[in-house]
Amino acid sequence: MTSVPEDRAQQADLRRSNDYDSFAGSYAAETENNLVNAYYERPAVLDLAGDVTGRRILDAGCGSGPLSAALRDRGAVVTGIDASAAMLELARRRLGDEMALHVVDLRDPLPFDDGAFDDVVASLVLHYLQDWGPTLAELRRVLKRGGRLIASVDHPFVAYTIRDPRPEYFATTSYTFDWRLNGHPAPMTFWRRPLHAMTEAFAAAGFRVSISEPQPDPAARELFPDDFHGLSARPCFLFFQLTAADLTNAQLPQEIGKLKRPQGW
Repeated sequence: MTSVPEDRAQQADLRRSNDYDSFAGSYAAETENNLVNAYYERPAVLDLAGDVTGRRILDAGCGSGPLSAALRDRGAVVTGIDASAAMLELARRRLGDEMALHVVDLRDPLPFDDGAFDDVVASLVLHYLQDWGPTLAELRRVLKRGGRLIASVDHPFVAYTIRDPRPEYFATTSYTFDWRLNGHPAPMTFWRRPLHAMTEAFAAAGFRVSISEPQPDPAARELFPDDFHGLSARPCFLFFQLTAADLTNAQLPQEIGKLKRPQGW
């Protein structure tokens, strides 16, 4: 995987971007019932998860908790983590005190034992990370043998075509843009990478890879008549259903060793 070095302007953009603590409420309200999240991305993840009754699930990047709530309502035992304390406060209001919620940055080691979960869901979070290797190694570590990682990311074809001029497709590069939330700009920085880099990262972390490109929920056709066809006809997100293989991959301890270790470890 090729990474393009960042210049100082890019580094400054990264420091200013993705500050969910500053717009948690606006983001949660925007995505609660919209087409892309409520009628496309979350239903697709739930469909890939299937019957989750009694399964121990880590919601990695849980945000304000809509996916955690849906999984819990389907009988799962859910633990949520997110880097934003403000988002977790909203999740706590939604989910109550009985659900385990932790402030955790996915670039850091996870505070869970090996094999602690049957499944991990990572909903639209991996494209915030420049290097997937250490994070995927940790997610693999906390999964039991045969457990599943269900992940969604920005579709690499979309991330390539939305910029003008178009970036080099085969490079891993960052790009910064503004979301408009409640009339205010929210600077965001994502990392685009080619499809083969994604699948190779999953395989190197010890996962068997299956790719899905689902359609939005048909119920959205009447609710969003102007936008439904466009979402149905063009790629938006890419979904992965990944199965944890044996922990014999020699790269796993090497990748885990790259993680930032908090003080006291």
